[in-house]
Amino acid sequence: MLCAFRNAFRGILYCARHERNMKIHLGAMILVALLAWWSKLTKHEALILVITVSSVLVAEMVNTAVETIVDMISPEFHPMAKIAKDVAAGAVLITAIVSLLVGYMLFFYRIWN
Repeated sequence: MLCAFRNAFRGILYCARHERNMKIHLGAMILVALLAWWSKLTKHEALILVITVSSVLVAEMVNTAVETIVDMISPEFHPMAKIAKDVAAGAVLITAIVSLLVGYMLFFYRIWN
């Protein structure tokens, strides 16, 4: 069981070290956490924020896994490989857009008042 946790943490660290977009998402997460602390979010607002931020990170990791598998199976260009990569990237985009909307709803009036 500990081996499974160790492997999972290796996957997280791999993404954090090697994936440019994951670094961007992690940086945004730190900024959002500081803003949440400064804004004194309620417990429920903080929970919404945690779920939203974690969904972006998870989507980015799944996207990395899909891209890695597709590159391994189909090193040459293939239209179906492109579809798989584009769909995975689209999932990240959707979660990122939703996270921006959630951030707007949680922070806009707190910042401008």
